[in-house]
Amino acid sequence: MQKKIEIVDYVEALHREAFVRLNTDWITAHWQLEPHDIEVFRSPKAAIEEPGGHIFVGLIDGEPMGVCALCRIHMPPYDYELAKLAVSPEARGLGMGTRLCEAVVSKARQLGGKRLFIESNTLLLPALHIYEKLGCRRLSEDRPHYSRGDIFFSLDL
Repeated sequence: MQKKIEIVDYVEALHREAFVRLNTDWITAHWQLEPHDIEVFRSPKAAIEEPGGHIFVGLIDGEPMGVCALCRIHMPPYDYELAKLAVSPEARGLGMGTRLCEAVVSKARQLGGKRLFIESNTLLLPALHIYEKLGCRRLSEDRPHYSRGDIFFSLDL
């Protein structure tokens, strides 16, 4: 049976718990939460949306199963960052991660963004595949915000 995937805008009252849980699960599967993670999880709306970003939630049959954020950054030549991509293990392989990332890229373009930054880790092969499929190019320089960051991408919008 085909599952219905829907990408919707984040609503803090409805989606905060899922945003925190999904991100905490993938981070703690390999690493530890860092201070910036904890700060964002206190209020994703205040940390991401109020400074000019956006959060998308992937639903399957109405249940939040994935999230991805577009964060406004001031790190020339980048003006936005794709961050906090997390998909529940039950929803992996259904294309939700790709759809969430496509929504983030589209929103960045809509907001007038010129260049998107992505920080990731080489252990996260499905995410790396998505970034390459989107046309992101790997950067040679390191700009880690997180100790787990060991691979970086750029996408001209």
